[in-house]
Amino acid sequence: MSVENNKQDVTVVDIKMPFLSMVVFMVKFVIASIPAFVILSIIFGVLMMFFGGMFHGMGR
Repeated sequence: MSVENNKQDVTVVDIKMPFLSMVVFMVKFVIASIPAFVILSIIFGVLMMFFGGMFHGMGR
């Protein structure tokens, strides 16, 4: 017997969540995204320094 025969499709129709709980969840999400933004900014800055230094002398 295959495992795929026992698989059922599920569709989420509605999520009931109190407004205050949703606000708390969104605030936690924003606070958790700050370190990710800092890490991406550092990576972007390093890439810009690398490509800026590499292409700096091309216009001369």
